[in-house]
Amino acid sequence: MKEGVLELNASNERGIDVVRNRIKLFAQKKVTLPPGRHKIVILDEADSMTSAAQEALRRTMEIYSKTTRFALACNSSDKIIEPIQSRCTMLRYSRITDAQVLRRLLDICEAESVVKTDDGLEAVIFTAQGDMRQAINNLQSTHQGYGIVNSANVFKVCDEPHPLLVKDMIKHCTSEDIDEAYKILHSLWKLGYSPEDIINNVRKVCQTFDMPEYKKLLFLKEIGYTHLRITQGVNSLLQLSGMLARLCRVSAAKSMTQ
Repeated sequence: MKEGVLELNASNERGIDVVRNRIKLFAQKKVTLPPGRHKIVILDEADSMTSAAQEALRRTMEIYSKTTRFALACNSSDKIIEPIQSRCTMLRYSRITDAQVLRRLLDICEAESVVKTDDGLEAVIFTAQGDMRQAINNLQSTHQGYGIVNSANVFKVCDEPHPLLVKDMIKHCTSEDIDEAYKILHSLWKLGYSPEDIINNVRKVCQTFDMPEYKKLLFLKEIGYTHLRITQGVNSLLQLSGMLARLCRVSAAKSMTQ
C-alpha cells in the first residue's frame, strides 16, 4: 500500500510544482502490484488547487490512466475544471444525520469527561447542520470557554441568534402578529447579529417548524427571496422587516382561503 498509494492534501500542496514533481513522478514509477490493481493518487481538498495545477493534473491523468487511478475529494465540484470532471465518475455524499452526529458527540463527551446538558447537545447539532467537524469544534470551544455545554453557552460561542427566539418570531408570523414578530427581530438586530446570521437561522428553524406543508413551502420561498436580496447587498433591517410582513401576508391569505 505504501508503494502503490500517494495521498496529498491539495489545500496545502496546491501548486503546479506538486503535480509536476510528486504526482507525475509517482505516476511514472513502476510498482509491482497484483493483476488488475492500479496505483492510486488520492487528492483531498482538490477544489483548492490552482487552475494551472488542475490543467497539469489533467494531462497527467490522460497519459498514465492505464497504470494509475485518481481519486479527488472536494467540497465544491464546480471549482474543478470541466476536463477533469469529464474524466471522473461523480459521487455525491449527503450530510450525515443528526442521530449520527449525536452518537459521536456522546462518545466524545464520555471519553473527555465533558459536562453537558441535553439542550446543549441539541444546540451543537443545530449549529453544525450535518457537519461533523463543525459539531466537534463547537463542542470543544464551548467546553474550553465555559466548562459546561448548555444551549446558552453554545450560542454564545457560535454567536448565532437563539433558535427559540427565531421560533417565536415565526410563530407570530403564522398568527399574523407582525408587531410581536418585529419586536423579536429588532432585539436580534440590536444584539449585533448580521442579516446573514438572522436569515440563516430563520431558514433553519422554518425547515423544522410545525406548520402545514404548503404554508412551510411558501414561507421558505419568501425567506429564500429575502436571502437572495441580502447576498446581493440589500442587507438592512427594512429588508428583514419586509420579509416578516410577507410571511404574515402568506398566513393571512391562507386563512382567508380556508
